[in-house]
Amino acid sequence: MIDTSRLIEKAARYGIDAAPVADALDRYAELLVEYNKKVNLTAITEPEGIEDRHFIDSLLLAAQPEVRGRVVDVGTGAGFPGIVLKLFRPEIELTLMEPTGKRVDFLKYACAELGIEAEFAKERAEEAARKRWRETFDTAVARAVADLPVLAEYCLPLVNVGGVFVAMKGSSAQDEAARGAGAVKKLGGEVAGTRAFTLPDSSARELIFCTKISHTPPAYPRNGGKIAKAPLK
Repeated sequence: MIDTSRLIEKAARYGIDAAPVADALDRYAELLVEYNKKVNLTAITEPEGIEDRHFIDSLLLAAQPEVRGRVVDVGTGAGFPGIVLKLFRPEIELTLMEPTGKRVDFLKYACAELGIEAEFAKERAEEAARKRWRETFDTAVARAVADLPVLAEYCLPLVNVGGVFVAMKGSSAQDEAARGAGAVKKLGGEVAGTRAFTLPDSSARELIFCTKISHTPPAYPRNGGKIAKAPLK
């Protein structure tokens, strides 16, 4: 499916050794493309697109030292970046959080095929944070298009004090981090900084790191409608 030698070479440019996981990623790509014929999982189905936009993208996050312990991938969709994180860092405890049942079915199937142990939470993040998952994770990650104040209200309530939330963004990360600092603070966090990369296809990727320095107030998260319509300032 993918060109594993090409993937390994690309990853090496970032100082990442993808050789131990290349075959598993190849199998993951096969599962993704085949399942995508019946369930809409991704618009990216060409081998090199999968390598760049899904695998290298996820490996860049997996290589960050802050990603540790109990990890939740919020709105994981087809398993990015969570499944790649688990393949690359098998020591993490992974929870894949996704509200769409058909996608959860794929996640269970893919993890079984890849020999991955994970928890599957068929939940919206704002609802999960009012249940047993509240402030139980060392790391929350999300690869989503929502603006940081919205994304932070979904994710930071899931993170324990001392943990970190990492938002995967495009080239707007520094601007979002500045605009979202107040919202992150209200949720018990602090914007710790950003890191920028260029993917092999020349697209921009920036990571926003938010550390959890105090408990999220009980009022948060609000319901999903309020979060989207009236983001925290």
